This record gives sequence, structure tokens and C-alpha cells, in this order.
Amino acid sequence: MPHIATQASSERLLILKQAFFNGIVATLASIGLGFGFKLWLAQWVAKSDLALYNTVIDVISLSLILLTGFRSSMVVSYSQTRKDRDIINIFRISLILMVLLTWGLVIPYIKHRLHIDVGYFELVGVIMAMGLKVYASNLLGMYRLYHLSNRFTWIEPLANIGFFLVLWFGLQLGAMQALFYSMILSSGSTAIYMLRQRRKVIATQPIGKVQMEPAMVAYVKKSFTAALEAGASILMIYITVLLTIRDFSISELGDFQVVIRPILTYMTLLFVFPIYRFVLPELTHCLRDGAHHQVEAIKRWVFRLSGTVGVTFFAITALFGDTLIGWLFPEEYAQAAPVLTHLALFFVFMMLNAYQLAYIKANGRFTLSLAIRLTGIVTLLISYSILTLLTDNVVAVVIAQGCGYVMMFVLSMFAEHQLQRRHPGSGLQTA
Repeated sequence: MPHIATQASSERLLILKQAFFNGIVATLASIGLGFGFKLWLAQWVAKSDLALYNTVIDVISLSLILLTGFRSSMVVSYSQTRKDRDIINIFRISLILMVLLTWGLVIPYIKHRLHIDVGYFELVGVIMAMGLKVYASNLLGMYRLYHLSNRFTWIEPLANIGFFLVLWFGLQLGAMQALFYSMILSSGSTAIYMLRQRRKVIATQPIGKVQMEPAMVAYVKKSFTAALEAGASILMIYITVLLTIRDFSISELGDFQVVIRPILTYMTLLFVFPIYRFVLPELTHCLRDGAHHQVEAIKRWVFRLSGTVGVTFFAITALFGDTLIGWLFPEEYAQAAPVLTHLALFFVFMMLNAYQLAYIKANGRFTLSLAIRLTGIVTLLISYSILTLLTDNVVAVVIAQGCGYVMMFVLSMFAEHQLQRRHPGSGLQTA
């Protein structure tokens, strides 16, 4: 029996590794397509049009991204209850409400507060397409359909490029119209395609009445908390932007926005998000089955991977940061190199935090995860206040951010240890 358990454990870890690294490859393809498309657009489309388009997409994305927090609660609740019909129906109702709220509040904000001249139909289309994309993505995550999730990652930007070329060159639409319609068509059609592919594996029930039993009430609470945590995660990044705007020059803000934040975003997409997409569902599955030896195997693998990625990222930025930034960006961004190096020093903690928070969520402790995230934000602000007394260099912003991640690491490590002690068979339970 031990041999069979060990073999099953090895096979499950192998499947996780394959999904994780396939996710990295798919994300690299998506980043390459998206970044290449942006560079090409910059040669053909007016800078003002691109700025307006990206601003609209960012504003709408921020209003809907909170629903991605539902994914973790859907994964955990489905693993614990297997009641996918009620879970999905609650998510559908929440998604419809959020889409309507975005429709009613964000569109007037874009048109009347930001004074961006974009057609009403285009704005509604973007909201609907993004909502459908969130729906498809969350269902793939809940059912652990990793191969479809990875396919989703690179098909959408490829479809976006294809639709744009047809609309701009073929139908001779204006740049702004072509950009918005290609985004609507690519997100909507890719989401529908993924839903059809998912239906071939697992069929879901149509929308209907929800049985609000205690398990579903707990799911709603977890989803609300997870949405708040998603907002807190975004806030931790944007606080650094706001601090840079408030206390430093436009040149230093440009370094952060053009060089630092995009690189951090790409590294997060490659190595942090896959932990939530692939590791969290497996941890939940293992805890449900009492496979604590498998949890330890996953943890060792994630920690080794985090150490390897963190050390490599820091070494590259420390040794070749000046050269790489000088090669990729104009000369005026040269001062971004030391800031990037300090950021790379803390990236390992971002990966480790992702695993530890995933483990905490897999145990159903979503409120604890949110509290740790909020503590990280408070630590960032306190650290920055102290650092500004010692230096007026912009590097204080990323060091303060790093202190926030270190605090989260310490707290989540303690919480993880306490949760492990409660699991019989984990080797750490109290007597």
C-alpha cells in the first residue's frame, strides 16, 4: 500500500509539473504575441488612440477583475462539496450583477468623468466580452481543466491580432473601432470556444434556483472574501505607483511605469499566477483526500522552483540589468536598473507567498488569507514612512514593497504551520 500511495503521489506531482510548465510556455507565447502586437501598433496607430484604448480597457478590467477572486473559492468549495450546479449558479448571478454594475457606473465614468470619446456600443461590448471571459476562465479552473486553461492563454491574443488585421485592413475600419471590435470578438469568441470544449469533458446545468444550504452560504462568504483579497493584491501594486507619483519626479515615475511595473507584471504572470491556477486546485484535492505526503512533495517542489527563479532573476538584473535595459529601452530609462535589481531581490517572497496563501485557502481560511494580505499593505506603508527618513531615492518604494512581501511570508509561514498541526497524518499535529 505505501508503494501504491507513493506511486500515485509521484504521478500527481508529475501532472502538476507538466501543467505548470505548460502554463509558463503558454504565458510566454501570450506575452510575446501581446507585446509584439503593441510594438507593431505603435508604428501604425496614433499614440493618442492607443492611450485612450488602453485606458478604457484598464478601467473596465479593474472593475471585473474582482470576480477572478471567485476562482479560488470555486475550486475549494467544489473540491469539498462537489455541488457544482449551485456553485456555478451563484457565480453566474454574481457575474451578472457585476456586469450590470460595471455597465451602470463605469461607462458614465469613462464618458463623462474621463471624457473619453468612445462609442456606447463598444463599451458595452467590452464589458460583456470580458465578463464572458471571466466566466469561462473560472469554470476551467474549478474543474481543473489545465490543458484548456493553457490553450485559452495564447489563443485569445492570437485571435485579437487576427480580428484586428481583418477589421483594419479588410473592412477599412478606423484604428479605435478596429481595436475595440477586435478585442470584443477575440475575448467573446475564445470564451465561447473554451466553454464548448469544456462541455465535451464536463457538462453544466442551466441557470436555476440555488439551494442556499450551509455549504453554499460558506461558499458565498469565501467568494466575497476572495474578491476583497484580489482587490488588496491589486492595491499593493498600485500603492507603489501612487507613492511614486506623490514623492518623485515624472522621470522616476516613467522608469517605474515603463520598465519596472511591466517586468514585474510579466514575472508575476509567468511564475506567480500559475501557483494559483494549478497548485491551489491540487492542494485542495490533496487535503480533501488526506494526502498530506503529497502536499509536502508539492511544497518542496514549489520552494525549490521559487529559489531557482528568485536567484536567477536577481543575478540577471544585478549582473546584466544595465545592459538589458539599455538594449530594450531608450537611454533616459537607464536609472531603472538599480530599482529593478532591488525588486528582483524580493521576488522569491512573492512566489513563496503565493504557495502559502494557496495552502491557507485550500484549508478554507479565506479570511485569514485576506488579513495577511492587508497586513502586507500596512507593512508597506509603514516601511516606506521609515525609509523616507533615511533616503530620498525612489528605490525606497520597491524596498518598502519588498518588506510587505517579507511580512506576508513570515505570517503565512506561521499560519501554514498552525494549519498543518491540525491535520491528522501530517506529522505536525499536536498530541
